[in-house]
Amino acid sequence: MAIYAISDLHLAFGAPEKNMNVFGIKWQEYEEKIKKNWLENVKDEDVVIMSGDFSWATYIEDSKKDFDFLNSLPGKKYLLKGNHDYWWTTLKKMNDFVEENKYENIYFLYNNAYDIGDYVLTGTRYWGYDEDTEDNEKIFNREILRAKLSLDEAKKMYPEKPIIFTTHYPPDEKIIDALKEYNIKIWIYGHIHTNYEESLVEIPGIETHLTSCDYLNFNMLKIKKPVS
Repeated sequence: MAIYAISDLHLAFGAPEKNMNVFGIKWQEYEEKIKKNWLENVKDEDVVIMSGDFSWATYIEDSKKDFDFLNSLPGKKYLLKGNHDYWWTTLKKMNDFVEENKYENIYFLYNNAYDIGDYVLTGTRYWGYDEDTEDNEKIFNREILRAKLSLDEAKKMYPEKPIIFTTHYPPDEKIIDALKEYNIKIWIYGHIHTNYEESLVEIPGIETHLTSCDYLNFNMLKIKKPVS
């Protein structure tokens, strides 16, 4: 079993007016690029971590064509909420949607954790700490609470396993400091579509990866096995 990551697919099969083709040559036929590279790399038993902004749909019912596309691809997919995932709703409603449509191997990161072989996977959306935003401290504390609930679940499940942690926004010093007690070995994030190099984050002792699909040229990022 291999582990891959990709994020910010911004699929718009159900909302064609939001198709990313308008953002230049790089995004032309991006759905086909994603599909081609996915099929060339991912097998049914593999894991794919998706760190937000999967679909432009406003309501989960409107996301069906995007989920149909995702369901047609191999691998076990783990989705995190991004700032444009307006369709995201309660975990029960999303799981019911998956079951009703007979989708297979689609899971949601929602204050929980999953055993994915060599690692435990968990995450939270985290939208960054902004000192200029009203109630920023309240918002930040809420996000940290969610992150710690998820990480505590991961630690409870497999205390000896290294953790892959994912956020939609890039980690900053505030969240890195708040979560330093946990056994996070890999931190995956997305959201960034411009000035890639300026947005890359380095954390001592933690492997970090930006996985926005345009940054990856619509390829799949393969996560290395932990060093024993």
